[in-house]
Amino acid sequence: MDLVEVTSRLHMFRFPVGQAYLWRDEDGLTLVDAGDVNAAAPIEEAVRGLGLDPAAIRRIVITHGHRDHYGAAGELAARHGAEVIAHRLDAPAIRGEAPMAEPVLLEWELPFYERALTVPEAPPTRVDREVGDGEALGFGDGAVAIHCPGHTGGSIAVHLPHHGVLFTGDGVAGVGQVMLGVFNTDRERALASFRRLAALGADTVCFGHGDPLTENAAAVMTASADRDSGLQVEHG
Repeated sequence: MDLVEVTSRLHMFRFPVGQAYLWRDEDGLTLVDAGDVNAAAPIEEAVRGLGLDPAAIRRIVITHGHRDHYGAAGELAARHGAEVIAHRLDAPAIRGEAPMAEPVLLEWELPFYERALTVPEAPPTRVDREVGDGEALGFGDGAVAIHCPGHTGGSIAVHLPHHGVLFTGDGVAGVGQVMLGVFNTDRERALASFRRLAALGADTVCFGHGDPLTENAAAVMTASADRDSGLQVEHG
C-alpha cells in the first residue's frame, strides 16, 4: 500500500486495486472507504506513521457497496469504535442482506472487470447510519453526502464545501484522464451524477481509482463530464 499526501489534512491510501482516504479534524479522523478485507493493518500502520492514533478514527464513510471499498470497514470499526456510514440503498448489500446489482458492462470493460473480481470477497459489515442526499456527515466543517446513482443505486460522493474537497467514489475515475467510472449499473444515471458532481466546482477531487485532481479541478471535471456526455461544449 502507498501513502500519498493530498493536502495537509488529507491522505490517500493506494491499494493494488482502488484506494481510500483519511481526513484529519482536530477532534478525530474520518476514513472515506476502507479498502479490501486485507487493508485494516496497513491502514493502521500508515496512520501511526503519520504520528496519529488509529483509535481516533471516528467514522468510516462507505461510498458504495463494492468489496474493494468496504472490505476492512468492519474490522476497523470494531477495533476502534468507529461509526460506519453508507447510503440506505447500498446498506443491505454491505450488511450481506441482499446482493449488489450486476453492472452492465461495455465490451472494453470486460478485462478490467475480471481483474476487479480478484479482490477478495468482503465480509458482511454493519452499517450504523444510513444516509440520503444532502445529509450531514459530521466532519470536515460541514461534509455532506451527495447521492450519485449510476455506478450503484446507493453510490454517494462526499463533499466538503468549506474546504473545496470532493470524494467521488467510483462515479468518476482519474485513471489516465478524468472520466466516467466503469462498471455502472445504469450509464445514463451515472452520467447525470457526473455532471452534478462537476457542477459543485471543487478545488480538490479524490477518486476511487486514479490520482487526485488538485489543479484546475473544477474546469477539468466540467470538461470531462461534457465530453463523456457527448456534448460539444468548449471550456476555456
